[in-house]
Amino acid sequence: MLLTGNRFCGKIAVVSGGNSGIGLTVAKQLSKEGARVVITGRDEKTLRAAEQDIGGDVIAIRSDVRDVKQIRTLFEQVERNPGRIDFLFVNAGVGILKRIELVSENDWDTTLDTNLKGAFFTVQHALPLMHSGANVILTGSIAALIGEPEGSVYAASKAGLRALGRSLAAELVERGIRVNVVSPGTTETPMFKRINGLDARAMASMRDEMIGNTPMKRLGTTEDVAAAVLFLASEAAGFVTGSELLVDGGAGSF
Repeated sequence: MLLTGNRFCGKIAVVSGGNSGIGLTVAKQLSKEGARVVITGRDEKTLRAAEQDIGGDVIAIRSDVRDVKQIRTLFEQVERNPGRIDFLFVNAGVGILKRIELVSENDWDTTLDTNLKGAFFTVQHALPLMHSGANVILTGSIAALIGEPEGSVYAASKAGLRALGRSLAAELVERGIRVNVVSPGTTETPMFKRINGLDARAMASMRDEMIGNTPMKRLGTTEDVAAAVLFLASEAAGFVTGSELLVDGGAGSF
């Protein structure tokens, strides 16, 4: 269950991949707690639907994190309005599960360009709009911690993201900018339901297996993850940087 209050009153938040799943839930909660929110996404239809769903003072900008030119244009727009960033949630991502023999170069490039390259350049281009006291949260995954068959490409992208989070935290601490990673376990999101390489029957079987392998015997919800994200974004986590918070029902720990 998400908390209510005004922890983010007067704050400006940018949420990449804010048009669905975890990003949308985070954006909605930020708005409820007083933030002005900018959401981004590749799909115009879902982006506009999310804008209506969030309501309030929200700005929706179509942008593809795989394209550095589009990232640059995004933050040029943010610089014009609303003009600064207090909290950046780097959440846009894709998933893939394929045997090594079936992975194509395009699969590799799409996954790494979205999950790792896109994350790096999103932070890079957001930095001029961030100030001491601002913070960044990256969406990782417990896939970076545990070995799963057919998960090599996705796991590699998220392991790189976790290392990126540590390095950025070390580099930006002198600027007063905190950087942390939230790593969900298997979470009920639209992305989970359309993982590249799995048909509906295989997806249902994998879902049952993942529930069985989770110590708390359920999948995560977007609300579970959003609660962790908003904690790290809040002043309550003001002495936390370079950390990874697992939101996985124990799957990555025991």
